[in-house]
Amino acid sequence: MAGLADSGSNPDVDLLYDINGLAKDAPHWFDRVMEFVGEWGLLLVMVLLVLWCWWTVRRRGGDEAASSVASLMWAPLAAGVAVLVNVPIRGFVERPRPFVDHEGLDVLIGGKSDYSFVSDHSTLMMAMGVGLFLANRKFGLVGIGLALVGGFCRIYMGVHYPTDVVGGFALGTAVVLLLSPLAAALLTPVVKAVERSARVGWLVRSGGGGSAGEREVVSGARSGDSAGGSAGGSAEERDLAA
Repeated sequence: MAGLADSGSNPDVDLLYDINGLAKDAPHWFDRVMEFVGEWGLLLVMVLLVLWCWWTVRRRGGDEAASSVASLMWAPLAAGVAVLVNVPIRGFVERPRPFVDHEGLDVLIGGKSDYSFVSDHSTLMMAMGVGLFLANRKFGLVGIGLALVGGFCRIYMGVHYPTDVVGGFALGTAVVLLLSPLAAALLTPVVKAVERSARVGWLVRSGGGGSAGEREVVSGARSGDSAGGSAGGSAEERDLAA
């Protein structure tokens, strides 16, 4: 399996050279920016995007707040699961990094001695992007866009083949979608319990603990008590008048 892309006539290799060739013509400062963005920058932005989405869902509230937050929690958890699934895949395929088998690449970052297929960065970012999409489409589309940019950066940096990136996208998406029903069944009850808590309910819904249903029940009970009291008072007045 190590010779997955050994031939220079392979379209995978040709596309690698075309994209990585852009680094040779770019200014040095731009390559440094791409190195930071592709290695850490986009991951940081993705985490901030998840936090922003949580803050938006929390402030919106509503009856679906718990399920939305549970779905949002699944995004980073799914990313971690997908990376763990990738460990045996990498060991089975054993595909070397592109610069090991192909000369003339402009490698922007060193120290990459592990296997190339599947790309951990692409797997992680696409899993978080698709997970975000399940919780909120607007934020999810932005997250998926960031994942696509991240995949391009990995090829530009000369550390992955295009098929490494595509494989990472497929793996991250598959883990999120296939395990989403199980994750919802496990996480939603936990989030609902947090929502009812007076201390940490703010994590799920703006305004503290207690669900909307419980607040409506309490409000209804108070209204009933007031109505009952008024009715009782009227009955007593009629008795006295008689």
